[in-house]
Formats: sequence, structure tokens, C-alpha cells
Amino acid sequence: MSNNQSLQARKAAATPRGVGVMASFYVERALNAELWDVEGRRFIDFAGGIAVLNTGHCHPKVTAAVEAQLKRFTHSCYQVVPYESYIALAERINALTPGDYAKKTAFFSTGAEAVENAIKIARAATGRSGVIAFSGGFHGRTMMGMALTGKVVPYKVGFGPFPAEIYHAPFPNPLHGVSVEQSLKALHELFKSDVDPKRVAAIILEPVQGEGGFYVAPPEFMRALRGLCDEHGILLIADEIQTGFARTGRWFAMDHYDVQPDLMTLAKSMAGGYPLSAVTGKAEIMDTPNPGGLGGTYAGNPLAIAAAHAVLDVIETEQLNARANLLGERLKSRLQAIKADVPHIADIRGPGAMVAIELIDPVSGQADVERTKAVQARALERGLILLTCGTYANVIRFLFPLTIEDSVFAEGLDILEAALKG
Repeated sequence: MSNNQSLQARKAAATPRGVGVMASFYVERALNAELWDVEGRRFIDFAGGIAVLNTGHCHPKVTAAVEAQLKRFTHSCYQVVPYESYIALAERINALTPGDYAKKTAFFSTGAEAVENAIKIARAATGRSGVIAFSGGFHGRTMMGMALTGKVVPYKVGFGPFPAEIYHAPFPNPLHGVSVEQSLKALHELFKSDVDPKRVAAIILEPVQGEGGFYVAPPEFMRALRGLCDEHGILLIADEIQTGFARTGRWFAMDHYDVQPDLMTLAKSMAGGYPLSAVTGKAEIMDTPNPGGLGGTYAGNPLAIAAAHAVLDVIETEQLNARANLLGERLKSRLQAIKADVPHIADIRGPGAMVAIELIDPVSGQADVERTKAVQARALERGLILLTCGTYANVIRFLFPLTIEDSVFAEGLDILEAALKG
């Protein structure tokens, strides 16, 4: 049987270093919020496959749905021979997503694909080519995804040139000196110095930035963007790939706002670990590409579609929106208590269970990257998997399954406290 050391050697010989891997151990099995490596060591998972496992590892209802579909058929390519489950899921997503207008949904395989297709749809609908994104935003690793992403290292290094007519504005971030007013002023300056707003097809943003550091878009900023888009005929795209499906305590992060997007991109926890993504939006906008302009060989794979139906059922029956709020409050309360002894915790933020802490040196006021890495390493040594993020790499984010057992959650918080206190 393979052990972690031998697998590390095989990995180094067989796979490229460009695929960055956090852990030096290899998973053998997992259940809900726990996993075991090939040597039998147990870990508590506060990473959730990067926000993919809101319903946990191997939820029995999701597994059963995939097994049932597996016995019927695994692939026909929806564009060749369609199937009802795809249509039924689109109907459910159309009903669940915010927006009091007729909607349509198209399915794809990855979050980056969803972003690419949202931009295609926006350009087709408006006849324009420009797109505005924000600093710190993450929208994927394809060429368009990288162009939209507002962080150079490690995502963009060595991969240019990128698609043209992509522009960036600063995302509101009071902790780092960017107010809503400054961000909006920068957008207006962009329209004066770089691109005519009548050439802009879309503004895309994450309501809560993921890789960027879990910074939340203020409600007044979202309202201003909606007004700006309406004024200039620009489409507003909400990238909900990391925020969707109960993570923020509501079905979608945009449910926290009193404005509605024109298009949304969805993925990650939609199918509980099976590759599925979507673009949802106003019906008349979604219908602008010609037949054949959207799709993909594996887009809307029937196994992933079956998993997604089960995920939606689990979120509803197990009341995971309420559970996200409960767990998030428990976590924030514990972090506030820890903060009294750990002055490096400069901020505790995030809606629902999309929570993060930012570590800053209390003397210099600078991002404390080394302490962030050390906390992550100490937690991993004790059996807790954590993820870091942020433009300055000094943010620890928490993406545990919303189905996590109370006892396992409490154990994870104890390990987290020990790691933070050193």
C-alpha cells in the first residue's frame, strides 16, 4: 500500500509543479467534515474542497442520487440527446436565484467556464466588448478568467498577453484604505481615461470576494453599481461561484442586497463535489447567443445534474441556510474571545458561514504573512485543514461543511484556538 512519502515522490516525478498542492498527505476516504489519509490519520476539514462541500463529503442523499443515475445513463451530451433532469434543474435554479423577472439557465462544467460564458452572453446581448472587474477578485484560470482576476501572483505570472478590453477598479476595502466613495470615483475616472461606458458590456464582481480575502461588497456599493449599470446600459454580473448555495446564510449572497443582477455565475457547492456550473440570468439576455454558441461536451453532465438535485434537497430539508448562520455566529464568537489574546487578529468578517480573519502585525500595521502560514501549519499538524487567501496572503478563511456535526465543529475550534495562540 502507498504511503504519503512514496506518493510525494511519485507526484514530483509525474505531475507539474504549476499545480500547487497545500497538503503533503493523500486522502484515502472522507465523510461529512472528516477525512483520513492513506496512513490512517484523521483530519477535520475546514476547507471543504474550496467551498465545494457545503453538504459535506459523501452525503448519502447525494451519493444515492448519483448511483441511481449511474444505472440509467452517464452521458449523451445534452446538445445531442437532451434529458429532463437538466431542464428540471434549470427550473429550480431559475426559481431560487434572486430577481423578479423571467430567467433561463445554461449548465457547464467549471466555474471558469461559467465566467467565460457569462462574458460571451453579455457581449452578445449588448454588442459591446469592454468588461470591468475589481482588484482582489478571482474569476478563474482560463485566459478570460485570468484577465478578469485582480491578482497577479500566482495566477497571471508568465501567462500573458490576456484578452483585450478588460479593466480593473479598486474594490472597497476600508481595512486597506479604500472607501466606497474612492472605489466609485475610480470607476468614473476609468470612464474618463480608459473606456467609454457605452463600450462596456458588463461589470463583474463577487458579492463576497473569495480568493481576494472574504471582503464583503457594502450594500451602498452594490446599489451604486446597479445605478451605474442602468445609466449606461451595462449588465451587472454577480459571480456567486464561491458564495452560493447557503454558504452566506442565504441561498445566494445577492439575497443580502436590495438590488438584482442581470446574470449570475454558479458552481462549487451546487453539485456537492461533482463538476457542474451554471450561468443564470434574465431570459431575454440569456437568449441572445445563437444556437450552438453555448454548450460543451460535458456541460450539464447527467451525474452532476443528479447530484445537484440532491444538494438542493439537502439544503432545504436540513435547513442549511439557518445552519450556516448558527455555525458562523459560533465561530465569530469564539474568534472574538481568542482575539483578546491574539492582537494580530485585525478583523473578523463575513456573512453566514463565509467567515475569515485577517492577521496584521499590531506594531507595524503590515500584513503578517508569516504568522498566517504558521497558524495554518500548526493547525494542520494538529489535524485541522485550513485555507489562506487574500491579496496580501494574510487571511485565513473557513469553509467547513454546513452539515458538520456539533462535536466535530467544537473539536475543530479547539484546534484553531491552539494554532492561533501558538
